Amino acid sequence: MEYFAPFINIIVLILNAVSILILIFGVVKAIFSFVKNEAMHENKNGLRINEIKNYLGSYILLSLEILIAADIIESIMNPTVQDILILAAVVLIRTVISYFLEKEIKEVV
Repeated sequence: MEYFAPFINIIVLILNAVSILILIFGVVKAIFSFVKNEAMHENKNGLRINEIKNYLGSYILLSLEILIAADIIESIMNPTVQDILILAAVVLIRTVISYFLEKEIKEVV
């Protein structure tokens, strides 16, 4: 298992970077959509804003899921009690955030 540790660490780093890129990409697209919406006065009863929020929320959820996967992989490689407790706390927090984001997205649709 120690032989694979450097490769796994690189994979975890790549997953973290991909997660950040997805989040940034979603935020930038949401900002552009918002600015375009406001410039064109396309906001009809807030429906377009809700679509933009849902769109951004889906990117945030994807980013969180990738971060959780990276954390799980990292904890498998370093299975100390402290790492597992930290992972449990992080996964719990991210899962709660994901749950409420997904719930909000479904309510708006």
